[in-house]
Amino acid sequence: MPLVVYNTLKRKKEEFKPLREGEVRMYVCGPTVYSHSHIGHAKSYVSFDVIVRYLRYSGYKVTYIQNITDVGHLLGETNEGEDRLLKQSKIEQKHPMQIAEEYTRSYFEDMDALGVLRPDISPRATGHITEQIEMVRQLIDKGYAYEAKGSVYFDVRKFSDYGKLSNRTLDEMQEGTRVGVRGEKRHPADFALWKKAEPEHIMRWPSPWGVGFPGWHIECSAMSMKYLGETFDIHGGGLDNQFPHHECEIAQSVSATGKPFVKYWLHNNLVTVNGKKMSKSLGNFITLKDAFKKYDPLVVRFFILQSHYRSTLDFSDEALAGAKGGLEKLSNTIRNLRTEIAKAEQEKRTASLSIDLESYKKRVLEAMDDDFNTPQAIAILFELSKEVNAALSLDKKYSASSLQVVERLFQELGGGVLGIISDKAVTTVSVDGNVEGDLVNLLIAVRNEARKAKLFAVSDMIRDRLKEIGIALEDKKDETVWKKIS
Repeated sequence: MPLVVYNTLKRKKEEFKPLREGEVRMYVCGPTVYSHSHIGHAKSYVSFDVIVRYLRYSGYKVTYIQNITDVGHLLGETNEGEDRLLKQSKIEQKHPMQIAEEYTRSYFEDMDALGVLRPDISPRATGHITEQIEMVRQLIDKGYAYEAKGSVYFDVRKFSDYGKLSNRTLDEMQEGTRVGVRGEKRHPADFALWKKAEPEHIMRWPSPWGVGFPGWHIECSAMSMKYLGETFDIHGGGLDNQFPHHECEIAQSVSATGKPFVKYWLHNNLVTVNGKKMSKSLGNFITLKDAFKKYDPLVVRFFILQSHYRSTLDFSDEALAGAKGGLEKLSNTIRNLRTEIAKAEQEKRTASLSIDLESYKKRVLEAMDDDFNTPQAIAILFELSKEVNAALSLDKKYSASSLQVVERLFQELGGGVLGIISDKAVTTVSVDGNVEGDLVNLLIAVRNEARKAKLFAVSDMIRDRLKEIGIALEDKKDETVWKKIS
């Protein structure tokens, strides 16, 4: 089965065929760094992280670019308001670049915690002013843009396909635009390529049209084409960026080069909180740093991947608790495998564990080939986990090599592709912080000694206290094993 992806531009699934054989060039809109990252960021960047992982797993050489917006992203639906970084710099009484630095570091801290691989290049808008000015100049020279009072605007009526990505018409855009937004623009939907800097705007650069700063949309076009070429394979981002941001990117990029801009447009859906849209105004805005105080970042990642990247994700304590339990089940399976492997190596066991692993692997890959269907892939891993645990419960003397093959498959698919299985999750439990699995084993050893000494009250206390903090003990014929419980 070939890999198929849902192309927003075509509104259908298409077989994925990169422009260059064996090579994928991919750009995803990065964060505007004026505040800490939130659950919506996690939804987007975990989703595209898995896409990058799977493409690389499938043998493609992937060049992954994700920008940092540190100037020009203005407030308001029409992107005509105050610069977000400038506003935050006034609130915190810091230079805008200090704001950018602090929240860029914060963003990468959160992504690292979620297991999101770093992009190959993270270009900053402020580091590519020259490229943006040159692109604006090209658009003016070709008649697609015009200067007005020190600012430069793209004339949307000159680009016949404007609205194709979001399936909107210029008439619809004009009807939905407030009176007064037009100002110096020829059409209300015209968007800024370069904005004149008012005296209070600290982030400013000289240009042929006066001192100013780039518009938000021109930044991504200039940076993506600098590193990936005038036409590349995948452009990704949140569904909220489809219009106007991505629509504007297409218009200015195609107009500047005369070539197609992107072959496949991929958009992840948005996050709701208890069924309501997440927003600061509703008071349900959740930063990742706050979420991590209650939930392990890997649980958050697992929760995100339990829904398809194109589906809405509803964030709630109940949903996170369910994700925590699910991840613990997978981790317990791997922990059990490792325990049995260690015993098998010591005892030189020879029995073979017979599970059709190729069938499981084939099904997981088929799910991923169907537009990166992570919920289905995870469900198949749970099926494998159930069969493995049933086999281990038979207490047969399986060989280390046959058990290791199973563990490697979990690591290959659950770890390498999905990023939901890690040594930290398998060896560490969370009890008022982090307690290593070795400490649990030590308590089990103390309990066993207490039982030998007939100190049953002490033995029961250890068992009961461990259960209270989410660790269940199971006494078998020759040993006591433990697992995490919800």
